[in-house]
Amino acid sequence: MSERRAANIALVTRYYEALAAGDFETLAALHSDDVVFNLVGTTPVSGRWVGKAECFGPVVADGVLGKLVAETIKFSRQWRIMCADEDCVVGIMHGGGMGTNGHEYLQTYCQILTIRDGLIAELHEFFDTALVELALNDNPTIKGPSVPVRPFAF
Repeated sequence: MSERRAANIALVTRYYEALAAGDFETLAALHSDDVVFNLVGTTPVSGRWVGKAECFGPVVADGVLGKLVAETIKFSRQWRIMCADEDCVVGIMHGGGMGTNGHEYLQTYCQILTIRDGLIAELHEFFDTALVELALNDNPTIKGPSVPVRPFAF
């Protein structure tokens, strides 16, 4: 295994461990200042988000954590690195908590993390958008699909 691949695996291991511990300060420190989050779907948090302020503010703090009962939150209850190379790591994670609206939010995420200069530079994340709508947005998805304000980019 190359040193860079091993370093990428170690970085993403710290990422999942920080999520499991609820240590969002360490989690944020593992990301570059200009990190990009690409989140699947047409939910309020879907689309392309750029920079730590956007990614950890409107997306993480407001769009997810702010909609969960704090004492129930535990991400990375179960996780696994699926594959890694010198530039990317692909992982799968399960976790969440109880929505403030009373719906349980136990989500499974598939994440593709691009690593640059020893930090997470970009994240592509795939998850159950119907669960996001129900448990985080109190929307049982009776509406049809819509175009996100921040389109998903490849």
